[in-house]
Amino acid sequence: MDSTPVMAENISTEPALPAWRRLAPPLLVAGLGVGTMALLHFRDPHVEGSYGLCPVYELFGVYCPGCGGMRAMHNLTDGRVLDSLHSNIMVVPLVLAFAVFIVDWVLRARRGQSWRLPGLSAVTVWSILGVLAVYSVLRNTPWGTWLTPV
Repeated sequence: MDSTPVMAENISTEPALPAWRRLAPPLLVAGLGVGTMALLHFRDPHVEGSYGLCPVYELFGVYCPGCGGMRAMHNLTDGRVLDSLHSNIMVVPLVLAFAVFIVDWVLRARRGQSWRLPGLSAVTVWSILGVLAVYSVLRNTPWGTWLTPV
């Protein structure tokens, strides 16, 4: 019979962090997100020059995928979802993805697990980049005027 000791693979020899130390990073990031939303709610980006100018629009005269994003967030915090979608249709899915990421991070931190990034396949990454490219081109053509930021 073999007399070597059996070691459990999943047992950590490091002491467990207290709950407040585990929850601090995701709650800090969530707080930054809420703070950004509050800033965009109270300081209206629809006012000319309130946040500066978009460098892509100023240099090239075309709308980038992010153009209208701050106005979309402002409209979203005012409860005007359709206006938000009209300013930048990509903001609502990105906000929902951020919320799902933060909730997952908080739940994993409560259980003592580390945070995780979503696993994206190459097909998914290229599909997202393709959608952004088509969106960028379309919103700068006469057929995509409904996608231009207001």
